[in-house]
Amino acid sequence: MMDGILDYVRLNWHMDHFSPERLRRYQEKQLFKLLDHSKKHSEFYKKQWMGKEIRSMKDFGQLPVINKQIMMEHFDELNTCGLRLSEVKEYALEKERNKDYNGYYKGRYVIGLSSGTSGNKGLYITPKAITQRLPAVFLARSGISLRRLPFRILFLLRVFSQGFADIHSPLIDLTYLSTMEPVDRIIRVMNEKKVNILLAPPSLLRLLIPYRDQIVAPLKIIVSCAEVLEKEEKQRLKAVFGTPVVEIYQASEGPIASPCRCGSLHINEDIVLVELYDTLGNPVEKADQVASRMLVTNLVNFAQPLIRYEMNDLIVLDEPCSCGSSFRVIKKVLGRNDDVIYLQRKNKELQHLFPDLMARWIITTSDNIREFKVIQNSPTTLEVILDLFDSAEPARKRVIDDLSLRIKEELSALELTADLSIRIERITLPDNRAKYKRFQVDPMGTHEPA
Repeated sequence: MMDGILDYVRLNWHMDHFSPERLRRYQEKQLFKLLDHSKKHSEFYKKQWMGKEIRSMKDFGQLPVINKQIMMEHFDELNTCGLRLSEVKEYALEKERNKDYNGYYKGRYVIGLSSGTSGNKGLYITPKAITQRLPAVFLARSGISLRRLPFRILFLLRVFSQGFADIHSPLIDLTYLSTMEPVDRIIRVMNEKKVNILLAPPSLLRLLIPYRDQIVAPLKIIVSCAEVLEKEEKQRLKAVFGTPVVEIYQASEGPIASPCRCGSLHINEDIVLVELYDTLGNPVEKADQVASRMLVTNLVNFAQPLIRYEMNDLIVLDEPCSCGSSFRVIKKVLGRNDDVIYLQRKNKELQHLFPDLMARWIITTSDNIREFKVIQNSPTTLEVILDLFDSAEPARKRVIDDLSLRIKEELSALELTADLSIRIERITLPDNRAKYKRFQVDPMGTHEPA
């Protein structure tokens, strides 16, 4: 309990009071602790860094990059706690089959199983000591002020972390439900528990919109997680539920970014070291510049050191926030590299189209659109699947006509062409508990221009 209080105070103090110079010194201190531990206890890094002197951030920037594939291929040698891939994988799969996410592996570790949007599984180790401190991290970096006490939180997530399982007190009560639960049960639990803080992925929050009037207790805040939250969706959810909506940027690799008291999404600079680069390999430091390459180093997890770990996310930085924090601000998460659409210009050259732009066109065309999916199998075709709140024939026709006109006009303005098809069908959350993937781009059918 005391550790949690100290973590809460410390993490808030870091975000509010670290100057750029003090933040740099703190990051370097934590980073070199991690590097020293990894070099001593990870056979993988011993070999990879053999003959390399790492004495400065410049030296660090020359270290090899790893990714999920490399991490999994060298799982046994990379982790520092002697865990074996075959045993850990069987444990994780058994947990998944039984839908049982409580408990610790060997009494000491939480094992996270990530399917990834491309389907290749990743296994992530979190020591018990870190897991038990996650609630304090969440409360300190969730945009939830202590002025909103008491907290009656409902987590709607694919999986649940053991660290949150025993949170029950007069001031903080937490309930977990799977995203696969029927909506009527979610509403019933919200009312029974008098939930005032709701944490869920955007795809599930959209499911709750038609049931707004059935929610009895007023919500104090909604925290969106696990999927990209479009700006327009954020505004819509705020209007529908009549409460502030903030976003957490969490990944299997670590808590990447969290909201401040102003609602801006700040990189958790004291927990993860994030390197951003453009397509030419130049550092991205300015606002409104697309970072097409993101390398993450988790500064606190020494059990499975993820050092210069390449993620597939595309982000854009923002100007400094009015809250005064030195932590960088993320303006928007564009999606993933494998979500980027490539379409032909009129001169047959290929041009990229970021998923956030296509999502914005769809979302802002009609409030009748509950969910959507975009499929691209070639540079000349686009298929859009819509799930509507009102699917009666007149409403279906109106949405299809309006969206078809909107997309064609927007593409024409960009001098892009595509054979467009739109159809209406029910879209459900994946039954394998994976994240919902709005964009399905066939890498064999389209490719990035040279």
